[in-house]
Amino acid sequence: MNDPVSSTSLCTALKRRLERKDALLVPGVPNALLARMVEDAGFEAVYVTGAGLANAYLGVPDIGLTTLTELAEHVTAIREAVSLPLIVDADTGFGNPLNVIRTVRLLEQRGANGIQIEDQVFPKRCGHFEGKEVIPAEEMVQKVRAAADARRDADFVIIARTDARAVDGFEEAIERAQRYREAGADVTFVEAPQGMEELRDIPRRLACPQVVNMVIGGKTPLAPLPELREMGYAMVLYANAALQGAIQGAGDVLRHLRAEGSIEGVMEKIATFAERQRLVAKPVYDALEKKYASPK
Repeated sequence: MNDPVSSTSLCTALKRRLERKDALLVPGVPNALLARMVEDAGFEAVYVTGAGLANAYLGVPDIGLTTLTELAEHVTAIREAVSLPLIVDADTGFGNPLNVIRTVRLLEQRGANGIQIEDQVFPKRCGHFEGKEVIPAEEMVQKVRAAADARRDADFVIIARTDARAVDGFEEAIERAQRYREAGADVTFVEAPQGMEELRDIPRRLACPQVVNMVIGGKTPLAPLPELREMGYAMVLYANAALQGAIQGAGDVLRHLRAEGSIEGVMEKIATFAERQRLVAKPVYDALEKKYASPK
């Protein structure tokens, strides 16, 4: 249980941090427990991953199957668990500009400090899947305008992502990002650049803060943080590194348990009972239980 700084101050802190273009390193999480671990590890912000939510909550791929209601419930839980700024992946905004207005207002109300929307058609696909399609740039411009107008806090961060690189080429993606900035986005995000030259070119050609997504096994080369900082990126996103690590670790333990009938030999892969209770703040609840216990 946290006593977080006000949502307004978190929005302002996040916006100013991104304006520094100093490669803010942000892990993605699909749930409150991993968000708590991100904060515990000393990161400055948390990204609520749409792909991770689809994978971890529904056990499905990132193909647009989650709903705004499901996302909002998870944002509420994550906001309660951590005091860091929350950036929320809201996919396509869940519809047209009117849907985007509701999405922004609901997620801001639930504790988000920034939102990412993208220009794919609905249902969307993971940015590193084949077969993506994008809506007309003019339609996305109106969605960005609606998002910017809908926020209650002027410092609530609007990130506009374009997936046009895979559909219409790199130049179209750059042009779209520029248009989305002019429509009111604080940050733009050219998803899935291919090769180091494109990676370097994005922050050179787009003046506003930029996001780069380091997808393990994806289309974009994995570059080290100092190099991305030197390029001028504002945010370096590892949207699903924590989830993929958890999948690998859990799989290793389960396969060993099935083969051996015990966990001897994989104890180093398992958090202790005490560590698990610490992460879920059991001592805090113990103290509250004692404080409010009925007199005997």
